[in-house]
Amino acid sequence: MSSESIHEFTDGNFNDEVLQSTEPVLVDFWAPWCQPCTMLAPLLEEIADDYAGRAKIGKVDIDTNREVPMQFGVASIPTVILFKDGEPRKTLVGLSNKDAYQDALDELL
Repeated sequence: MSSESIHEFTDGNFNDEVLQSTEPVLVDFWAPWCQPCTMLAPLLEEIADDYAGRAKIGKVDIDTNREVPMQFGVASIPTVILFKDGEPRKTLVGLSNKDAYQDALDELL
């Protein structure tokens, strides 16, 4: 991950970093071999910079972390789930445009 604003979420830190977060969290479930996932990465970096201090943006690699994707029913990637107060509030499956992710975040702010 090239942006310092993008967090790496894992099965081990997901509870503390996402479910216990005091700010909204956008979680991208992805894999390195997924072409749409790699196309989404630069958009998320821009969003992470735009929302710094207001929302947390991060990724879960489904190849190395299997518990969290299974817990939240991730069946295809990319899947983006937005969390607030420890609860999933919105899910976007597939590649969307930047406005879709920003609008979803704005709803939670």
